[in-house]
Amino acid sequence: MRTGTRTFVAAAIAIGLATGAAHAADAPKVGVDLTTLTSPFWTAYNRYIVQEAKAQGLDLLQPFNSEFDTSKQITGVKNAIALGAKGIIFSPFESAAAGTILKTAQTAHVAVVAVDVAPSAGPVAIVVRANNLAYGEKACHYIGDHVAEGAVVQIMGDQASINGRDRGNGFRDCIAKSYPKLKELEIPTKAWSGEDAASGLDALLNANPGIKAIYMHAGGVFLAPTLQTLKRKGLLKLAGDPGHIIIVSNDGIPQEFDAIRKGEADATVSQPADLYAKYGIMYLKQAIEGKKFAAGPTDHDSTIVEVAPGVLEDQLAAPLVTKANVDDKAFWGNL
Repeated sequence: MRTGTRTFVAAAIAIGLATGAAHAADAPKVGVDLTTLTSPFWTAYNRYIVQEAKAQGLDLLQPFNSEFDTSKQITGVKNAIALGAKGIIFSPFESAAAGTILKTAQTAHVAVVAVDVAPSAGPVAIVVRANNLAYGEKACHYIGDHVAEGAVVQIMGDQASINGRDRGNGFRDCIAKSYPKLKELEIPTKAWSGEDAASGLDALLNANPGIKAIYMHAGGVFLAPTLQTLKRKGLLKLAGDPGHIIIVSNDGIPQEFDAIRKGEADATVSQPADLYAKYGIMYLKQAIEGKKFAAGPTDHDSTIVEVAPGVLEDQLAAPLVTKANVDDKAFWGNL
């Protein structure tokens, strides 16, 4: 290679590197709240968020973990804004308290996308979520189609969260309407606590021998303590064996899939952690650029609906997973 050619190539490479550095520097900074890292669902979501921010050209600040603590969530958002974030993704586990975060961001002219949980009111660019009423209804129909009569339990998520309320209402109303021979019992939890789930289930099993089914609002935090409680009490029977208690959950994590394969559990609703990250980042990038969203069908097989005045929600698909389709590679839990 001639000296002039080498010089030209070197200069071109230098220009390319400088241009790439400039693009990286120009990428808008964004902050993300992870809610908790004690659940396999949220650790998977964290991984997808990092991948999607990089793929879609956003400068992701170090994600913060609010640990189901509203004050930590507010502090995390304020810190991200102070670090120059132009956009925020968060999951308002206390939907009403989200107003403080949204107003803080609005004052700073920072775009906000909510993922998994909808705030009670705006301003929010959009919510990326699945229909949580349908989660409870799908669990209800699976249990109702496999249990003729008797007591069934739902282990409930925190009722300060619209997710917990929606899943509970969907299940409860469906049982009352469609399966009158089933007796629905409830175990409340605070902050989606696995300890609350285990202690509540232990007490309920003592008071109500012969429980036929359990629906848990979040397999990521409730599956392990539920299976451990059943095993300790000699009640963990495999599917097909006499005395098997039907177990249905929500999340779609690998641990739930493994439990279904083993026969310890029967079904789960696959909550799309990968798509929450993909479309959460996509909408945030568009919102930072000034785009406004409208109700109607999307180009990714979902529908944007107005769930409250000024609150739009992209309701992504969340399919039921059973032994019949648990090995489908389309589910993120199998990736």
